[in-house]
Amino acid sequence: MEINLGFLLALLLIVVPFWKICEKAGYSGWLSLLVMLPLINIGFLFFLAFADWPRDKESGQP
Repeated sequence: MEINLGFLLALLLIVVPFWKICEKAGYSGWLSLLVMLPLINIGFLFFLAFADWPRDKESGQP
């Protein structure tokens, strides 16, 4: 099985920023791996956009 270098590069360009976003939001960075799954990645994006972040709850922000 041949691993496509372009696929790995695209994967890094997508997963790494989502990893940082998850950590800044107060979630585990491992959740960023969900962006690799078709259709689940769309649901995960909506979850990040509209869910109450644990970090906001800790700091008391609305």
